[in-house]
Amino acid sequence: MPVVAISSGVLAAIVAVVVVDLFAIVFGLSFVRARRAERAAAAGLPLPGAKPVSRRDFFRRSLLASLGIFAAQFGGGTIAFLWPNLKGGFGSVINAGKLEDIKAAISSSGEPYYFGAGRFYIVAYDGKPSPEADYAAEGVTAQGIMPLYQRCVHLGCRVPFCKQSQWFECPCHGSKYNTAGEYKLGPAPRGLDRFAVEITEAGDVMVDTSRIILGPPRGVDTLGKPQAGPFCVV
Repeated sequence: MPVVAISSGVLAAIVAVVVVDLFAIVFGLSFVRARRAERAAAAGLPLPGAKPVSRRDFFRRSLLASLGIFAAQFGGGTIAFLWPNLKGGFGSVINAGKLEDIKAAISSSGEPYYFGAGRFYIVAYDGKPSPEADYAAEGVTAQGIMPLYQRCVHLGCRVPFCKQSQWFECPCHGSKYNTAGEYKLGPAPRGLDRFAVEITEAGDVMVDTSRIILGPPRGVDTLGKPQAGPFCVV
């Protein structure tokens, strides 16, 4: 039987509806009992098994019920905020799109393909892995592409791609990486980290962002290409 994932928003809505329904039921029953008690008292007849609800008790119970609803809604909102929503987002396996579309976008723009929801770039990789950086063994390449984590390995800044130099250049402290994310300059201790990637039979690019694969050490250069132009970050 397939497992249906319930989003945090749906879960919070269900909790709120259930609490409101319970309050309405309790409120309605209290009101009915109070009306019956009033009618019995007016007719001079006792109401078996029921105790009349005074106005003070009625308002006290209403106040407590209102506080309970507020607490339930606040708790539901907190759960919704903290509940992990990994479906299709960072920390899960993400469908980045069709392989042919991604390659076409890279070719036409002259830049890596950026997928913001997954926090990664997809680059065209045609280098030959070295023993120090055997990307193929880690499964980070597939059919001529490779996903790179957008985070600089120095202090975690997002690293944009400079079209002039054809390198990734960190705007925070100037670390620079070539198109394959391999270290070139700056204080970064290694190259950009990677994610595992698979291509489905339908041609979908599936990137696993649940596990970060450390980038190659300094000195690895499988492309052998210098910068193409002036740096964006000097």
